[in-house]
Amino acid sequence: MMTFMITADTLVRDIVNKMPKTSDIFKKYRIDFCCGGNIPLADAAGQNTDAVMEELKMVYEKSQSQETSLEVWTNSDSNTIIDHVISHYHQATREELTMLSPYVTKVSKVHGDHHPELLKVYELFYELKKELLDHMAKEEETVFPIIKMLADGTVKNREGAINMIVALEKEHDHAGAILKELRSITADFTPPLDACGTYRLVYKRLEDLESLTFMHVHLENNILFPRYF
Repeated sequence: MMTFMITADTLVRDIVNKMPKTSDIFKKYRIDFCCGGNIPLADAAGQNTDAVMEELKMVYEKSQSQETSLEVWTNSDSNTIIDHVISHYHQATREELTMLSPYVTKVSKVHGDHHPELLKVYELFYELKKELLDHMAKEEETVFPIIKMLADGTVKNREGAINMIVALEKEHDHAGAILKELRSITADFTPPLDACGTYRLVYKRLEDLESLTFMHVHLENNILFPRYF
C-alpha cells in the first residue's frame, strides 16, 4: 500500500511522478508540473497550498479504495460484483479517458513531427476510448441486467443471454489488442530521453489505464462470466 507522505516541501514533479492523476489538480490551479515542477509544493501553490494538499489527499485515498483484493470477489454474488465493476472500474475509466484525452492530443500535436509514433498513440488511444465507452454503456444498459436475471433464474432466453456475454468477451479481446499495440509502439510505455514532463505523464497514465482495464476485464472474464457457461 502506498503511504501518503507528501508535504508542503515535496517537489511538484515528485508528486506527479508518484501519483500521475494529481496532474489534473495542478492543471486546475495553473501550477506548471512540467517545466516548472522542480520547486516545492508551497512555492508553487502559494496561498492555495492547503486546498491543493486536501485535493491531493483525496486522489490518494481514492487510489487506495481501488486496491481491493480479488479474493473477495470469487465468493461474492453476481449483483455485488456487477455493482463493484460499475462503481469502481466503469466510473474510474470514464473519468480517466476524459482527463487523459487533452494530454494525448497536446503531446501528439507538439511532438508528433519528431516522434511519429505519437501520431499512432493518438489514433490508438481514441480508438480505445470509443471502444471502452461503448462497451461499458452496453454492459450497464443491456448485459448486466441480463446477467442479474441469469443469476436469479428469471431470464427467458438463456442462449441469447450467453451469446451476449460471449460478444462482450470478444470486445474485451479487441480492447486488449489495442492496449498491446499501444505498449508495443511506446516500447513498454518508455518515453524517449528528450521527452518533456507532459510526454512522460501521458505514457505513465496510459500504462495505468492498461492496468485498470486489465483488472476490470479479469473480474468479468475470469470470475463473473464463467458462472453462466
